[in-house]
Amino acid sequence: MDLALPLLAVGAFFAGTVDAVVGGGGLIQIPLLFSTFPQASPGTLFGTNKLASVLGTTSAAVQYSRRLTIPWRAAGPAAIAAATGSWLGARTVVLFPPAALRPLILILLTAVAVYTFIRKDFGTQHQRLTNASREQRRALAIGAAVGFYDGFFGPGTGSFLIFLFIRFLGMDFLHASVSAKIINVATNLAAIAVFVSHGEVFWQVAAIMGACNLLGSRVGTALALRHGAVFVRKAFLFVVIVLILRFSYDTFLT
Repeated sequence: MDLALPLLAVGAFFAGTVDAVVGGGGLIQIPLLFSTFPQASPGTLFGTNKLASVLGTTSAAVQYSRRLTIPWRAAGPAAIAAATGSWLGARTVVLFPPAALRPLILILLTAVAVYTFIRKDFGTQHQRLTNASREQRRALAIGAAVGFYDGFFGPGTGSFLIFLFIRFLGMDFLHASVSAKIINVATNLAAIAVFVSHGEVFWQVAAIMGACNLLGSRVGTALALRHGAVFVRKAFLFVVIVLILRFSYDTFLT
């Protein structure tokens, strides 16, 4: 345990850095937690991951909001729907094995990567929908669907949110990223409420990882704001490709 804590702390720092830019921090933290605590229940490890991530995600949202105009018309309804979906997803973890979703998530991630790679201008311009009611309906649908996935499983949530906000709401990568952070805060809090109420959290581990995740988040947000949407697009593609490789390994080789 004592030897594992430094590794978890370093992993949480890098998870916070990556997550602040394009999401995908769970790709780092969740495997580390499962390898460190192989006998723990999935609910305990997912709860610890959520608690460790929420500080970094909140910090990223605050830092982005100081430099960017937050598209609240879309982010607000999406956050409410996502929190509800996340709560339901977290409740479902005990009824249905998350690993069963791997083949479907692998297909979706591959489609996201191919589409983003082909469309060179994807996410480089911020052109929101002019129809407010249509934007809110789409935001609610995105929030509910991805929120459920985040509470149920988690890895890649931020990347899915960013892609969907760009594709269906016309945002650029930076505005999609800040919107994703706001929604991630809502989903994390909803999932944490479920896990904590069932006593499924390693508090000491979550505190150490949370502090490191927060530091990493500040680094990642600074990088994204400094280098802009083009940098975030490249980081997004990199994270999605890593997610594809990870899910391929888990699906076909384990």
